[in-house]
Amino acid sequence: MDADQPSRIKQVIVMRHDLKMRRGKQIAQGAHASMSFLCRPLQERGSVSLADFSEVEQAWLTGAFAKVCCRVDSEEELMAIHDKAVEKGLVVHLITDSGKTEFHGRPTRTCLAIGPDNAEKIDEITGELQLL
Repeated sequence: MDADQPSRIKQVIVMRHDLKMRRGKQIAQGAHASMSFLCRPLQERGSVSLADFSEVEQAWLTGAFAKVCCRVDSEEELMAIHDKAVEKGLVVHLITDSGKTEFHGRPTRTCLAIGPDNAEKIDEITGELQLL
């Protein structure tokens, strides 16, 4: 990070708006996406410490946990955002709901979280999306 210009660090949650999820379901799915950043490494390794994360991720974890929620209108749009973020080397967590309470028993991709990372990197991919 440039010492003269403090970098903004954030996580962006991208939610499918076309599914018409109940508000509580949206919140739960977004929370799953955001928490996956911490939970997946914990599940894989059994424990995590601050030292396991990059400098940027550590700054986010020890700072304000900035998050922005955006929307897309289809699974195709969600997956296009996913693929662009992966291509750019960003941490991405895609959430697929089991379908037990909504979606007629069908597993359904609902949202994803990108980052945390430098806002400029994430904005290249999500900057034009409408806020949720």
